[in-house]
Amino acid sequence: MIDREQVHKVANLARLEMTEEEEEQMATDMSSVLDYFQQLSELDTDNVPPTTRAIDVSNVTRADELRPYPNREAILKEAPDPDGDFFRVPKIMSEE
Repeated sequence: MIDREQVHKVANLARLEMTEEEEEQMATDMSSVLDYFQQLSELDTDNVPPTTRAIDVSNVTRADELRPYPNREAILKEAPDPDGDFFRVPKIMSEE
């Protein structure tokens, strides 16, 4: 069980300002979470393989296709420092 004093200490370390009522509520909420983890730790998981998800999910992405943008001039017009048909950007690497 987490008490209000522990919540106050953690909030102080995290630079959070909380009222006493908020600290009481947070203590109750955090205690509920820890109680739930205690329940989970009582489960027998010896024969359960480790997974990252409960169901098999794959990421659906589209293939990258190189296509010319039809209004190149509009993009270059918005650039802060265009150089002809190119974008001028700050130098990020030194020659050293």
